[in-house]
Amino acid sequence: MPTKTKHAPSKGEITRLAIEDAAVELFMEQGYHATSMRQIAERAGLALGGIYNHFASKEEIFEAIVLDKHPYRKILPLVLEAQGEDMEAFLQNAVKVTLGELGSEPMYMKLMFIEFVEFNGKHGASILSEIAPKVLPVFEQMIKGRKELRVTNPALLMRSFFGLIISYFITEMLISKSAIGKLMPKDTAAAYTDIYLHGVLKEPV
Repeated sequence: MPTKTKHAPSKGEITRLAIEDAAVELFMEQGYHATSMRQIAERAGLALGGIYNHFASKEEIFEAIVLDKHPYRKILPLVLEAQGEDMEAFLQNAVKVTLGELGSEPMYMKLMFIEFVEFNGKHGASILSEIAPKVLPVFEQMIKGRKELRVTNPALLMRSFFGLIISYFITEMLISKSAIGKLMPKDTAAAYTDIYLHGVLKEPV
């Protein structure tokens, strides 16, 4: 059976990606609010009018960046390959893989903070419509045949997993250079995940 070959990107696609890359650089350097369409056009090597042939506004560029550069494309295959002799070990490894990949590319978390602060999460629906069909089946597979899981709703499990990752990064940014950070255990991520899996209360005797 012949394999499908990827088509070469068109000139328009190349220009759109150049605009997105230029915008990301500027958003990281000076923030979303302080970046203008003119600056993005100049960084991308375009006339100001040329940028409007591809994007109607700066917000449209931002939304395209969030979707096109979402890390699930790199993280999902790694999570699927995560090993573990049981569900707990699998989830520990999945969290480790996800945190490692996001930690190596902090750009996306910064974009998420812009989404939360500047837009109050208004693009959440479009982001989820893009990633949920690809990510939700992973959580459905986790639940299938796993009697040790208390959660039987894959959407809830997915939400809690995302919440774990985001809360870890936010608290890590706040305390990593503080006195509290020095009090954390050596493998903070593993300890954090253990609390996610088992809670903070001991099992009743």
